[in-house]
Amino acid sequence: MANPAAQTALGPMIVVAADQYESVPLLHDPWAAQLLPATGRFVAALTRWSPVRSALKSATDRKISGGWASFLCRKRYIDDRLREDIAKGVDAVVILGAGYDTRAFRLPELAGIPLCEVDLPSNTARKAAALHRTFGRIPPAVTLLPVDFETDDLAEELQCAGFGPQRRTFYVWEAVTQYLTEPAVRQTLAYLAQAEPGSRLAFTFVRDDFLAGWHTYGADGARRQFVVKRGLWRFGLQPDDVAPLLAEYGWREVDQVGPAEYADRYLRPAGRDAAVSEIERAVYAERIS
Repeated sequence: MANPAAQTALGPMIVVAADQYESVPLLHDPWAAQLLPATGRFVAALTRWSPVRSALKSATDRKISGGWASFLCRKRYIDDRLREDIAKGVDAVVILGAGYDTRAFRLPELAGIPLCEVDLPSNTARKAAALHRTFGRIPPAVTLLPVDFETDDLAEELQCAGFGPQRRTFYVWEAVTQYLTEPAVRQTLAYLAQAEPGSRLAFTFVRDDFLAGWHTYGADGARRQFVVKRGLWRFGLQPDDVAPLLAEYGWREVDQVGPAEYADRYLRPAGRDAAVSEIERAVYAERIS
């Protein structure tokens, strides 16, 4: 039976594909629609008409207030940090939970850098099919690695694929941690504790007070669907708990961002006044020991 979490990879990339039709996209992504399955490509094509985009955005924001802008801003933030570190020198990139993301193909700075996309087996198979359909092959610098974070040995799988911790690596862990149990999150962090000093990590997390129901931040619909009914979102953190958790595994929090930072850095410069969800934040960290 397919992992239910594998079915959640589609929505955020439809948002990115739709944003390409805005006058000033928050991130340039010519491949967002092409790598989607047929249904996703059809929906993305419809969003070229602004009434369709508006309707889809409204539906998204009714479930998660500010969710539409949040999906876009978190990707832009991670892209920016990745670009900065590539300019300083990165030996490899590992994307943990890649889904339909096109980061490996949309960022020219990544050309020639070994990159590994880790995801659930079902998502990896779909991604491979999409790459063959779009490019005729899996690009030679990209490795697709099927891994279940709950049951597989991430360290062993990455080592066998040639992406062991001996190289200075930029790790991307976007929109994944909430789907894991705490033991699985800690198991991944234990692997990252072996990373070469100077490695970098960009990841997102959902607020623990949202998962617990203490504050819903205008995302009651999402909590009912993903937490209460389906039990898909299981792990969360409070913002102040991130740095101590990372420190346990030899990482230092460098930056943590949320709605205020996204508005200042991305939305206002693009002439947008959209709200950004409060339930998710992004973190950038460095391996120090």
